[in-house]
Amino acid sequence: MQDFRNLQIWQKGHQLTLDIYKMTKAFPKEELYGVVSQLRRAASSVPTNIAEGCARGSDKDFARFIQIALGSANETEYLILLSGDLGYASLEETKMVTEELQSLKKMLTSLLKTLNK
Repeated sequence: MQDFRNLQIWQKGHQLTLDIYKMTKAFPKEELYGVVSQLRRAASSVPTNIAEGCARGSDKDFARFIQIALGSANETEYLILLSGDLGYASLEETKMVTEELQSLKKMLTSLLKTLNK
């Protein structure tokens, strides 16, 4: 078992979560229990599942958690798109976070392929 904090993929997921929290601070207060909550939970689910999967005893178990993290990354991507379309986040913010997220999704997909060999 390795320390998840040493994994670059976890570090990117953690940074994405921090960026999402920062971005959503300026969202309308009426969205606190709507889009804000859902976006924050989806984003934080990515590094959380990486950390949990890292502690599992087999590649098969780890792969299952990476698959869940990938699903959460897709959910996050949609919620970022929605936030931009609703005018809650600027085009610049959504573009930056989406690019960060797409890079993370590529890493998750690559790791998943490696674990499933």
